[in-house]
Amino acid sequence: MKRRDLLKGAAAGAAAGATTIAAPAIAQERIEINMVSTWPRDFPGLGTGAQRFAKRLSDMTNGRMQVQYFAAGERVGAFDAFDEVASGNAQMYHGADYYWKGKHPGWAYFTAVPFGLTYTEINAWIRFGGGQELWDELAGEFGLKNLMCGNTGVQMGGWFNKEINSSDDLKGLKMRIPGLGGDVMAKLGASPVSIPGGQIYENLVSGAIDATEWVGPWNDQFMKLYEAAKYYYYPGMHEPGSMLALGMNKDFWESLSDSDKLIVEAASAMENDVMMSEFNAKNGESLAALIRDQGVELREFNDDVYDAFGEASDQVFEEARAHSDLANRIHESFLRARTEVGGWAKISDVAYISQRNRVLGV
Repeated sequence: MKRRDLLKGAAAGAAAGATTIAAPAIAQERIEINMVSTWPRDFPGLGTGAQRFAKRLSDMTNGRMQVQYFAAGERVGAFDAFDEVASGNAQMYHGADYYWKGKHPGWAYFTAVPFGLTYTEINAWIRFGGGQELWDELAGEFGLKNLMCGNTGVQMGGWFNKEINSSDDLKGLKMRIPGLGGDVMAKLGASPVSIPGGQIYENLVSGAIDATEWVGPWNDQFMKLYEAAKYYYYPGMHEPGSMLALGMNKDFWESLSDSDKLIVEAASAMENDVMMSEFNAKNGESLAALIRDQGVELREFNDDVYDAFGEASDQVFEEARAHSDLANRIHESFLRARTEVGGWAKISDVAYISQRNRVLGV
């Protein structure tokens, strides 16, 4: 055989071998994902963040993970997202896990609880304080696997149609406020109502509710809540750092390869950061516009009202931790994080911002 023919044959054989070896590594099965959410479509921050995550996950895999996103009401109602995913009818949901506290009070801790953790504190708890492990244990009981996928930061105290000068002013109020924050309001004589975000405006305008909390200036301006109530109170004791969740069917999660799990985790962690950045960027300018253009009266809860919130929250926590061993362990872990991480924040972020604002006259 001529040397030239020998080289051509060797090259052809090598190419065939490379094709044989590489093909199985490249060819990966397309993964179809139905994702439901608790938010209206294109709702700023919450809805757009969930949609952004869905698109990012598809883009990160060049379409191999194909996510079909359904906003609240497009496939199931907002509060039906949990059961839709736990049952396996859909693979993912995006929502606030305190909506499920009726199933187990432990769920509330993985969104926000009264006098709870800020964004930086809850991130530290989930990632390094045992929070994710407890979340996995709770979610596993319902056939789910959950990850951090957004945060709205410290929320406003809410919109009221009258001034709140003492805890007595809360008595008899019908207020939209979910989670353990709603239980605190109930202890103080209010009537908490849990309705999806997309239904708040109509209920406030019609008088079906007297007050509502929602998120903060950016979202609240978009919702035009100022058309129905003019007193805007801060700070919200009920949601100091509202973490949003990517909930996945556990069987679906466990069917993923290790590399695909890492991709989902990376996309979710990215949205957790991006959403918080967006809220911080938008809330200040929106608050200024609400006051300047809509005549909103910004009010701060006084110490007497906040003290009443604190006393009522202690009662609510005792009831929550009495539910079960798991609920108690979640609460104890939360307390450690609030003491240790919060203690550091007091002499770092809090002390610095306080001095910076004093010097600058802010």
